Amino acid sequence: MALDQSFVGRTYPPTTPYEVGREKIREFAEAVGDANPAYTDAEAAKALGHPDVIAPPTFVFAITFKAAGQVVQDPQLGLDYSRVVHGDQKFAYRRPVRAGDRLSVTSTIEAIKSLAGNDIVDIRGEVHDEAGEHVVTAWTKLVARAAEEA
Repeated sequence: MALDQSFVGRTYPPTTPYEVGREKIREFAEAVGDANPAYTDAEAAKALGHPDVIAPPTFVFAITFKAAGQVVQDPQLGLDYSRVVHGDQKFAYRRPVRAGDRLSVTSTIEAIKSLAGNDIVDIRGEVHDEAGEHVVTAWTKLVARAAEEA
């Protein structure tokens, strides 16, 4: 059954702030195999004009995807998460994510489409720091695969 188009434009409350730690950044950079010293060495980051280590560009996915859970778990939307696959992800940065940032995400449903029985939901996550500065926008596309016919 197709998802309700009236949910397009629905915005969910901001998440509790997530504090970005140096160790989390280091672990993430190591996990993705990125040896950029700006991710692990505060002096290297400062030499590039940053106040502390910065996070790899995809680091914020963990925060924005968790925030998108508000959409996924909205019982009124009726998305069957057992059938969901991650369709696409993109980011538009205002500035890098830095160690010490306290980030909150506000998620909005940008689009709902139905294609060949699959439901496609586009979620925009606006990430702001504690001072209200816009840091990054993340777009997540989720695809709920059509139920298999018996």
